[in-house]
Amino acid sequence: MLLWINGPYGGGKTQTAHEIRRRLPGSVVCDPEHVGFGLHRMTPPALRGDFQDFPAWRQGVYEVLDLALDRQDGVVIAPMTVVDPDCFRETVGRLRERGHDVRHFTLLADRETIVGRLRERRLGHVVRFAARRGAPFGRESFARSRLDLCLERLRGEEFAEHLETGGRTVAQVADLIAASAGLTLLPNTDSALRGRLRRAWTGVRHIRVR
Repeated sequence: MLLWINGPYGGGKTQTAHEIRRRLPGSVVCDPEHVGFGLHRMTPPALRGDFQDFPAWRQGVYEVLDLALDRQDGVVIAPMTVVDPDCFRETVGRLRERGHDVRHFTLLADRETIVGRLRERRLGHVVRFAARRGAPFGRESFARSRLDLCLERLRGEEFAEHLETGGRTVAQVADLIAASAGLTLLPNTDSALRGRLRRAWTGVRHIRVR
């Protein structure tokens, strides 16, 4: 089974994906954005745009997830924002046509909530930069510039199942996804403090760089 977790940038996809992986033995996270990172690094800076526009990104994501679903024991989790219907068909759609069990979820929240999460993520960039890991800040500018488009398109029926995340914890969102997919997660035994620390560490480790 593939759990594709969609949503606007800053919508909680990565945090939710890693919460499910932590509580679902045998599951793995396969992040489609890493394919895009490789394409960007190979492309001269002046020619870089949205890597999802590359046919190579769509094909690469399809091939890697197809391989993982064929050979990996356990659930595969892919956190990735996709708002273009054609791109969606060439990735999620093709995997379904291939016969894979693909469960797609879009995490949604109001604009103010998403902007607040992006501010927190920017703080993570500052922490990482201070630790000399060199993460630039351009990613959040890109995310803010695409926010309204994401929120508008992702509410479309083709991007169901929709999950409203405002007022819900990451663990609660993970529980909702698991229940909808017929999966049983291990109990969440984190205290409030440990949960905040875990999410902060996950955020620093998985800062998105464009």
